[in-house]
Amino acid sequence: MRIAIVGGTGTLGSHVTEELRARGHEVRVLSRRSPEHPVDLTTGAGLAAALAGCEVVVDAANSRSAKGAERTLVDGTRNLLAAERAAGVGHHVCVSIVGCDRVPVGYYAVKTAQERAVAEGPVPWTVVRITQFHELIGEAFAALGRWRLLTVPKARLQTIAAVDAARAVADAAERPARLGRTEAAGPETADARELARTWRAVTGRRVLQLPLPLPGALGRALRAGGLTADRPDTRGTTTFADWLAGAAATTTTAATATEPNRTPAR
Repeated sequence: MRIAIVGGTGTLGSHVTEELRARGHEVRVLSRRSPEHPVDLTTGAGLAAALAGCEVVVDAANSRSAKGAERTLVDGTRNLLAAERAAGVGHHVCVSIVGCDRVPVGYYAVKTAQERAVAEGPVPWTVVRITQFHELIGEAFAALGRWRLLTVPKARLQTIAAVDAARAVADAAERPARLGRTEAAGPETADARELARTWRAVTGRRVLQLPLPLPGALGRALRAGGLTADRPDTRGTTTFADWLAGAAATTTTAATATEPNRTPAR
């Protein structure tokens, strides 16, 4: 099939692109900076040309700006769906977050609104809800670790490797529109503080770990496992510890490869 991936250069989108190409599909990568298919979801610019001849669209777009999230993910979704209908696209796959309608966070409310726009839209659809990425948690710990201090709330998480999540998204893209949701989650559920201890052990970082109390509805939702899935349709196979070990090995290999050749002293 000819499949367009919006946000195809991101953490998940790049893996979805690679997975679908490995399965023999023709993939178009759409993003603001795409050299071949530049698009702007907020205005709809470039969408008509980029979607011409596509059978499926995977929307893995993201917004790092909380203020810009609604414009990109909700208004942008409506622009995208309108362009898909005009282009004759038969299946829209929306990437979302497990528990986005259960945990009171502003960005999650936007994702819930995006899902609603997809369900009410003119194109047959599937929503793939995914738990938090190993990559996201690893980046958060690394950022905090620069200050030699990890403040971690009590929260049940079920993190998944982006490459495992990509397989679930690719599966959804290959199947007929579900007109409903499917869930992908990691292989194990753990408290965020356990994940922090694993990160410290695998990376060898010497940082002080302190609990971060989260009161109110947010704290209750996270402690109750609002971001986990008891019976996901797809369960990843890579644990957080294994992913960390693999990431560390990749970093070491890359660093070794970039070292200048040295002639042994005689």
